[in-house]
Amino acid sequence: MGQEIAGANFVSKDFARFRKHLADETQRLERLFANTLQQQDIRYAGLELEAWLIDQTMYPAPINDAFLSILQDPMANAELAKFNIEFNTDPLPLTHDCLSRLHRQLQNAWSNASQQAQKLDSELLMTGILATLEQYDLNPLNMSDMNRYRALNEQILASRDQPVRLDITGEDHLKLSHNDVMLESAATSLQLHTQIPLTIAHHFYNASIMASAAVVAVSANSPFLFGHSLWQETRIPLFEQAIESGGFDGASHGPVKRVSFGSDYARHSIFECFQENLDHFPVLLPVDLGEATDALEYLRLHNGTIWRWNRPIVGFSGDKPHVRIEHRTPAAGPTVTDMMANAAFYYGLSHAFCDRLIARGVELSFADARDNFYKAARYGLDAHIVDLNGQHQRIQKYILDELLPLAAQGLDKLNIEETEKQHYLSIIESRVEKHQTGSDWQRAFINKHGKDFQKLTRQYLFHQQQGEVVSEWPI
Repeated sequence: MGQEIAGANFVSKDFARFRKHLADETQRLERLFANTLQQQDIRYAGLELEAWLIDQTMYPAPINDAFLSILQDPMANAELAKFNIEFNTDPLPLTHDCLSRLHRQLQNAWSNASQQAQKLDSELLMTGILATLEQYDLNPLNMSDMNRYRALNEQILASRDQPVRLDITGEDHLKLSHNDVMLESAATSLQLHTQIPLTIAHHFYNASIMASAAVVAVSANSPFLFGHSLWQETRIPLFEQAIESGGFDGASHGPVKRVSFGSDYARHSIFECFQENLDHFPVLLPVDLGEATDALEYLRLHNGTIWRWNRPIVGFSGDKPHVRIEHRTPAAGPTVTDMMANAAFYYGLSHAFCDRLIARGVELSFADARDNFYKAARYGLDAHIVDLNGQHQRIQKYILDELLPLAAQGLDKLNIEETEKQHYLSIIESRVEKHQTGSDWQRAFINKHGKDFQKLTRQYLFHQQQGEVVSEWPI
């Protein structure tokens, strides 16, 4: 969401102009893809982490402007809400000691940022949804002072022509209305980026879709919203409903949504996703960026307003386009080490699935991949899903028996160092065997100590700062 824009007020001719340039740049992208020579088979990995600023009472602290002023870190940015921050790592070749190097980058940035937050009598917290959050915290006064966010709020609400309505059934049932897009800021994630050769980008995109159910199950860390116990990864339905804006005119409330699992696998080229962006999604931010060019500024801005859980992104290496897949399913937290284990599992599993897709074709229908994902988001490790053989089984067993070995194969193929592979995948194995994800721990804590979300958050913060992985946290 983060690219800043020049203004926030638009008229009809702005939308027409933007759409014309977007159509031009979509054609340019197709030509650029066709003309790009075979790239070296070097994959790159990078991370984005969204996090919370909280005060000493464990409630949101809307101070990201002051925090960023003292932090002075170009890799940290404001998010939609004044109590959210985003951290980025530099991309690294996805091989050898990449995972430990990314781990050090993120840990160093997090440690420094935590110290700066404490100077403001606040703390940094990484979690999918802050358990102490109240609906009244999500108001326009707590929106970061950026044109992009004001414009998104206005345009998404205009496209809906009605308030945002949240309706989530889990252990409890939560139903409410909200008058702006600030509900989206209740959901914070770890976003995993993989730059992949263009020739196999569509296979890797499909592989990421297939891996999504297992990744969201092992990384679940968002069981509560406004005091209600909902899904294991409540962030998924929350984000989808918070920005539930669809296609053109009569299709604006139809099945194609701006936040979704996607509409299908990419069949022949990753370009299909960008064509779908043009064909099915109205322009939200019709900024005047000058003439359409091969830099694809219109296309990239438009793509940034469509949030598939696996999102293709266009970047450039010199004047040659490249594609990376942004995998958005993991929640933030519980610790940097836990998140790096989630990353290792995803990178290994998605690459193993990619190799199988190239060798064997599609073994899991898109409909089953989508159903698996939402079941895993709702029920976590207790979900029953469809495997590659078309059999139904519990995802906890499936991960332990089949997917962890596949992830290890994928990391081997990437030449990830053996010690790193074993270290990070053993964390996933222990977490799954003990059935203690971040969400499992939070629910167990509330079941034992009662609905004291301040106490939960304080204890969660203590364990997070100690750095022990979540599977070892006592209740």
